[in-house]
Amino acid sequence: MWTVRTRITATVVLLSGIALAGAGVAAYVVESDRIDNRITADLAQEIDEFNNLRNTGIDPRTGQEFRTVERLTRVALQRNVPAEHEVLMGWWDGRPQLSSAENLANTLNDPAFRAAVQPLVDGDGGVTHLSTELGEVSVAVQPVSDQTLSGAWVVAFLENRERGEFDQVLRTYALVAAVALLAVSIGAWSVSGRLLRPVRELRTTAREISESDLSRRIPVQGNDDISELVRTVNAMLERLEDAFAGQRTFLDDAGHELRTPVTILRGHLELLDASDPDDVRATRALLLDEIDRMSRFVDDLIVLAKSGRPDFVHPEPVDAGALTDQVLGKVSATAARDWQLDERADGDVSIDAQRIAQALLQLVSNAVRHTQTGDVIAVGSGRTASEVRWWVRDTGVGIPAEEHEVIFERFRHTTTEPSSTNSSGLGLSIVRAIAEAHGGRVEVESAPGAGATFVITVPAKAARVLPRTQEMASVPSGDRP
Repeated sequence: MWTVRTRITATVVLLSGIALAGAGVAAYVVESDRIDNRITADLAQEIDEFNNLRNTGIDPRTGQEFRTVERLTRVALQRNVPAEHEVLMGWWDGRPQLSSAENLANTLNDPAFRAAVQPLVDGDGGVTHLSTELGEVSVAVQPVSDQTLSGAWVVAFLENRERGEFDQVLRTYALVAAVALLAVSIGAWSVSGRLLRPVRELRTTAREISESDLSRRIPVQGNDDISELVRTVNAMLERLEDAFAGQRTFLDDAGHELRTPVTILRGHLELLDASDPDDVRATRALLLDEIDRMSRFVDDLIVLAKSGRPDFVHPEPVDAGALTDQVLGKVSATAARDWQLDERADGDVSIDAQRIAQALLQLVSNAVRHTQTGDVIAVGSGRTASEVRWWVRDTGVGIPAEEHEVIFERFRHTTTEPSSTNSSGLGLSIVRAIAEAHGGRVEVESAPGAGATFVITVPAKAARVLPRTQEMASVPSGDRP
């Protein structure tokens, strides 16, 4: 199985190889075409210069027009400087008689060369291509004759020698490209290994992580995409660690809260005197009370579990003032308190009326437990351009400042908790979950002996906001019972 590092390296090398090969092929095609054009142009230039000499030139020996083929071609050879891989020849009697390069002309002067050139000499001239001992040769022929002799001006261009220089350049390019490809492969292997090191460390860390140890983190270096991935994974590990810690704490606290009524049930059942009707009735009443408390506790846990779901609240337009009146009307006969309405907000707000009422009733229940007969418990609501607020105010024992934050954590009880309460410690945690589900918050203003005011604030156009996983699972929350 190929690793990601190997695939990256292979892909880089393949693409680089294709690019280098494509560049070489393109250079070969372009340069080959340029060489062909240059050879054709050189042949045409030599023929044009010869024709110009034949038509307008003067024999320097006689001061008159050229009289013979031999004299014309000889002067042409004297005046023309051939290109590097070009051979100029004077041709008559079926073979080259004069040449700008005797050794090359002798090599070319074979039966095949003469058989290819002679038809052009006898005809109207032209250009031909043939293979010789010197390789591919392009030959241009311009027939010429005098009164006694027929011949031609022959220009032979040695293509292989012209192309040989370019072929040498291509061989050098191929060698350099191979070395570059090797360097690219080494660099790609090294760079991909360095870039993927965090991924390997991520894999190693993931293997070493267990449910009991989520403390491992991956070292982060740089600011690239891989580094951002590692930071994201580290943040996820932190959330998971907090979530597992919160779950363990929650289970410990929930187990402790459930263990107490179970112990009570078991103890009274073990001591029950079945023959004593009074003892049976008393035990039955006590057991039913404990079962009711466990039922409320389980219901509260279910509410908290549902608070993380998208359908926990169903916002719709609700009259904020009417909701305030309804809550006060429900609670005013539940206890002997001085029930008051502070003020009421006007206008609609998009909320889940049942959930907000549930939260307010929970706050009222807390206020009743922390007040005495005749104490004031007030309910009110108000609004600004951006927010709507509901509050429950009491003149009870109050809450110490250092406990203002912890009272919203699960299973937490304040130091002012009445000794007779049987609260599960989840009420205010539910209130906070409801407020946050609306995109809002819950706060408390209180001091020992000065009562307490709990305020639920939601946006004027409240929308469903899912609680963050870390906030829902990391720290157990509870209420001010």
